[in-house]
Amino acid sequence: MTQITARSSRFSFQLARSAAVIATVTSSAVLGLWSAQAQAAEVAVAVAANFTAPMKKIAVEFEKDTGHKAELSFGATGKFYAQINNSAPFGILLAADDTTPEKLAKEGKGVAESRFTYAIGTLVLWSPKAGYVDDKGEVLKTGDYKHIAIANPKLAPYGTAAMEVLNKLGLTAQVQPKVVMGENIAQTYQFAATGNAQLGFVALSQVMENGKIREGSAWQIPSNMHEPIRQDAIVLNNAKDNEAATALMKYLRSPKAHDIIRSYGYSF
Repeated sequence: MTQITARSSRFSFQLARSAAVIATVTSSAVLGLWSAQAQAAEVAVAVAANFTAPMKKIAVEFEKDTGHKAELSFGATGKFYAQINNSAPFGILLAADDTTPEKLAKEGKGVAESRFTYAIGTLVLWSPKAGYVDDKGEVLKTGDYKHIAIANPKLAPYGTAAMEVLNKLGLTAQVQPKVVMGENIAQTYQFAATGNAQLGFVALSQVMENGKIREGSAWQIPSNMHEPIRQDAIVLNNAKDNEAATALMKYLRSPKAHDIIRSYGYSF
């Protein structure tokens, strides 16, 4: 009887010790999860329309690698500038140019020392029709197109670059009557992709993936035909102490982000 009682006591002690270990491990796991959640932050990011595809991929990897989240909005840089002036709650602007972030810094709406060029864009003349656009852009002179899509140069830097190309080629007067103007580069691409315009000056990133043109035909505009499309990022004042904003600006300079950005035809 004494032996059975002793065994029972030992069993109870071992059971209690196991329960204590499990409770400690569970408690540590919960505390670790709570700590990770407590440290994670979010930042609202205004993203130039041409950078939509790469930024969607970067945001996914950013959250996996850091736990922080980037809430993305896409549109024309000019419109974002107006919205920021009207107190839109963005924490970061990824612009399609370098002048808008510079202006925001000078106006005291952005953190000047945070500004840097996250990518240099490439302009292409594109058609969804294979073989339609030649590798020198002669189609602009000889093609039977009725419409050509160009982003509004007052709002979109890619539209400004497109007009510089036409001026350099001496084709502005010839092409102007055929222009269908997009509000931003995303709408410009849609005009061409849906056939509402037979040609479009778009961002290479919109028609390239993994280093190749997805479909149709394109002329990659030589960089000396327009001013460089330097795309700058800046942290806006309301996110100067936001951990996610700081982390994302650092992440955009990382090798992983650079690989994604290059795969869409951008350079640095």
